[in-house]
Amino acid sequence: MLAALMKLSGRTRSTFLLFLLLGVLIGSLAWEVLDRVLARFGLDLGMSLGPVGFDLAVLAVSLVVNPGTVLGALGGALLFRLL
Repeated sequence: MLAALMKLSGRTRSTFLLFLLLGVLIGSLAWEVLDRVLARFGLDLGMSLGPVGFDLAVLAVSLVVNPGTVLGALGGALLFRLL
């Protein structure tokens, strides 16, 4: 059994947000790759929501939200908890 689980506190907040962000990015990209591979074989999942983001005239950031986004966020949170 794991004796020490990482708790969310003021000192670990940045680590948690980093894990969450990396999980979201990795999950979104992995789902997109899976979706494109399945599309090559004739299966179209089409479970993505349009780009979500913001535009600051000089910098625009957007992310296509899909089920991998949620799974990646959960994976990042779980990984943070297990460390």
